[in-house]
Amino acid sequence: MSRLFGTDGVRGVANGELTPELALRLGRAAAALLPNGEEGGPILIGRDTRLSGTMLEAALVAGVTSVGHNAVSLGIVPTPAVACITRRTAAAAGVVISASHNPIEDNGIKFFGSDGFKLSDALEDSIEALIDSPELPRPTGTKVGTARVAANLGRYYYDELYDGAAELHGLNVVVDGGFGAAYAIVPYALRKLGATVTEINCENDGSRINVESGATDLRALQVAVRELTAAGERRVVGVAFDGDADRALFVDETGAAISGDHVMFALASSMQARDQLEGGAVVATVMSNIGFERALERRGIGLIRAAVGDRYVLERMRADGYALGGEQSGHVIDFRYNTTGDGPKTAITLLSILATQGTTLHELVQDVVTAPQVLVNVRTSRRDVLVNPAVVEAIAAAEAALGHSGRLLVRPSGTEPLIRVMAEGDDQALVEAEVSRVAARIEQEVERFAST
Repeated sequence: MSRLFGTDGVRGVANGELTPELALRLGRAAAALLPNGEEGGPILIGRDTRLSGTMLEAALVAGVTSVGHNAVSLGIVPTPAVACITRRTAAAAGVVISASHNPIEDNGIKFFGSDGFKLSDALEDSIEALIDSPELPRPTGTKVGTARVAANLGRYYYDELYDGAAELHGLNVVVDGGFGAAYAIVPYALRKLGATVTEINCENDGSRINVESGATDLRALQVAVRELTAAGERRVVGVAFDGDADRALFVDETGAAISGDHVMFALASSMQARDQLEGGAVVATVMSNIGFERALERRGIGLIRAAVGDRYVLERMRADGYALGGEQSGHVIDFRYNTTGDGPKTAITLLSILATQGTTLHELVQDVVTAPQVLVNVRTSRRDVLVNPAVVEAIAAAEAALGHSGRLLVRPSGTEPLIRVMAEGDDQALVEAEVSRVAARIEQEVERFAST
């Protein structure tokens, strides 16, 4: 049987694979492993705007309280807020109900320990092993856990957002909330710091989360930024969030998309100048563009590559003492402030650099000249296709064709039933051809599997 936990918690179609019954069992198993009562504090639960969120939260709370643990609902908050508040209030754990960038029908459950870090694989395995255990406690009377709604716990996250931030007067910021967890918090925080804010897709509407909006689709944000610039507004910048706001992507004043690689370059350069870049390097993933690596090298900053997934970036940062890491997709982990990817704090940190230096986003990241990079997703849950001889041969041929001036990466997604085929190099036509060839071979072999 496959592992229940993926790279970012338990995910699936809500009320399909991820049922209320499963949420209840997860709540019981997780709470049973954690310190109880005064010793460990309550379990905090936050969620994004998805319609299925309240259903799963009710089941999860029932599971937590049924083993004698107390639960506190944070309501709709970004994932990084749950990590921050868990850490700051000495809670036993934090739980986020969200499927991040996934489609509306999906949802997920992920856990943070009392230190604000995501649980280890070993602890997730322990939870999974306990899910159907008949030995879990069934307290009664005054030993049953209680549930309540949080009272002003959000202040801890606002404290983090404002920590080290500059006044943002003179910046015109377009915020695309993606109809997700950042829809209210980010516009409020930016206005408090003095920015002029234009909101798009900043509504509590889980029926549209990630739909043609937010970090999954920057087109609406690009249009809004270009319109403001064309109207004569100065120092315009756009920022978009995914469903749970643990990542952010940006649009510069020209309407060009700015990736997580660009953002990490800007933050690393600023941290290096302040002697805050622990380890003298940035931890990114194998997906980060070679142009990003070259730009860092010119600044005397190293690049450490980890497997795809912010948890693997985080593991390398913690193991080797690095302060900054992240993903091309917009997850940025900055240990100066939080223990996980934090889209709102990333936005405020980047905007503070712009305000302090009096520059534009385009100027700030122009040293990152990205090499052509092409990504094709093949929809299949057959991960074993990657060991198929014909696929192995196609991958080897593509790697040989790209040579030393390019790179090929073929991997299964950790959150969706996809095989991702990515290549980059200085020759755009060659990169496109090799990605297409490998993806087509994978599709052919998947179809062959299905017909046998």
